[in-house]
Amino acid sequence: MRIIGLAGWSGSGKTTLLTKVIPHLTARGKRVSTLKHAHHNFDVDRPGKDSFEHRSAGATEVLVVSAKRWALMHELRGEPEPPLRELLGKLAGADIVLIEGFKRESFPKVEVHRAENGKPLLHPDDPWIVAVAADCPLPQATVPVIDLNDVDAVVDVLLAKSVPLERLAAPADAL
Repeated sequence: MRIIGLAGWSGSGKTTLLTKVIPHLTARGKRVSTLKHAHHNFDVDRPGKDSFEHRSAGATEVLVVSAKRWALMHELRGEPEPPLRELLGKLAGADIVLIEGFKRESFPKVEVHRAENGKPLLHPDDPWIVAVAADCPLPQATVPVIDLNDVDAVVDVLLAKSVPLERLAAPADAL
């Protein structure tokens, strides 16, 4: 299982780019998993469903299974958010895991940058950024800059710069 992420400020288009690259990766025969960091309270369930009622009653984990899919919901119940490596260990059987968010964590990332967003680049201050996918020229960049709309080029970089899970503990210059 290889790991790489898309990082950038809110509104930069990380999710949009992610949904474009996934079909290209699967077309190249790759099994893709994603891990998304949410900065807010979120729910994958809703009131009235049995699984919601189980969690509301105090269950720490609820596993819902059908003939089409299964989902495990885990309530932290005041515990800290698990580290990225622990979360990645919960995923099974993918060729590549695309991580959206976790921009302050130490793993290879492609920064997504849109000029209209008005935010500064993350790349000069993050040695884990291996390239920038941007909608404008970035002559100041010290890493490769890819056209944000060239999905095949983005996919090429994601595949080339992803690392095996075991190498996540290595410093950026060792990758």
